[in-house]
Amino acid sequence: MATTQANIMPRRAQGEAGILPVQAIRGLIADGHVRLAEPMLADQLQPASLDLRLGAEAFRVRASFLPGPNARVDDKLAQLRLHSIDLTLSAVLETGCVYLAPLIESMALPTGVAAATNPKSSTGRLDVFTRVIADGVAAFDQIPAGYQGRLWAEICPQTFPVVVRKGSRLSQVRFRVGTAATSDLALIELNRRERLVSAEPADIASGIALSVDLVGDGSGPIGYRAKRHTGLIDVDVAGACRVADFWEPIAADDSRRLILDPDQFYILASKEAVHVAPMQAAEMVPFNPLVGEFRVHYAGFFDPGFGHAAAGGAGARAVLEVRSHKVPFILEDGQIVGRLIYERLTEVPEVVYGAGLKSNYQGQGLKLSKHFK
Repeated sequence: MATTQANIMPRRAQGEAGILPVQAIRGLIADGHVRLAEPMLADQLQPASLDLRLGAEAFRVRASFLPGPNARVDDKLAQLRLHSIDLTLSAVLETGCVYLAPLIESMALPTGVAAATNPKSSTGRLDVFTRVIADGVAAFDQIPAGYQGRLWAEICPQTFPVVVRKGSRLSQVRFRVGTAATSDLALIELNRRERLVSAEPADIASGIALSVDLVGDGSGPIGYRAKRHTGLIDVDVAGACRVADFWEPIAADDSRRLILDPDQFYILASKEAVHVAPMQAAEMVPFNPLVGEFRVHYAGFFDPGFGHAAAGGAGARAVLEVRSHKVPFILEDGQIVGRLIYERLTEVPEVVYGAGLKSNYQGQGLKLSKHFK
């Protein structure tokens, strides 16, 4: 197990570059830089992010799109919308369809603050492809400093049809002041089980590499493969679905490998146990696509305190949401599949992941989303 650094770094002065913690986000809301069309929920703020809520209506559209510079989402929507869906009660979003929904939250960011969004962990583990777009912005999930306007969620369920409604939270947003990448300060603890590492140079340009565990500890499956043609999953209801109705467990075998079938969805786990100190936030980013035709991890935010022993999370591993593209692909045990980029927070957060919060994945091993019992 790798050596850890001190539990909490000295409190940093406000105004320094970094990710804004919960109390600073609360300040953005109080000052009108983050605008809520409806009152904030008690559990909507996370240690270094804010959950985003779907509005009262969604639109099925012909295709995914970006508005591009000097263009508004509304204008594109007028050309591409097929029909509208009332979300005030609940609605089913079907697999393979693209939907666009305005969010309850909008932005009036100051010039020194930018934001980035990502699917929530539970969203990614359901294989619901979700991205946020903004007027005049030519990239998904990016909200530039000084942006003023509405936000929209693009939603495309890939494997399971899902039930959503007004207020459903599929995405989250982080706020950043300046540039504060600090991968040299990353904390990542190796799991106590044997870790096989190739002697070849890693295919990771920067950050801390994560590898896939296809051996396990012998006490259960090493992963899950999603079933097709299943029932509905209500994104707002925890513990309502039987695992056997939606997933096939994958057992370890002597080959120490797994063949990914094209367009199938898998839940796997990292060999490494991740530790995010209270003064840091981390994001998992895709690996170099030149080393394999598959996608890992839709939901990339790791909050301050994730895997932190003092918050009950010692040994927490990263859960990997894996999808192969076009051709079968062989994953080998210990193969690098992603990387963690760490950034400093501007100050110590008032709360950390798992400490007094309803944190579903603290201390996790291989774990499906909260929707399964």
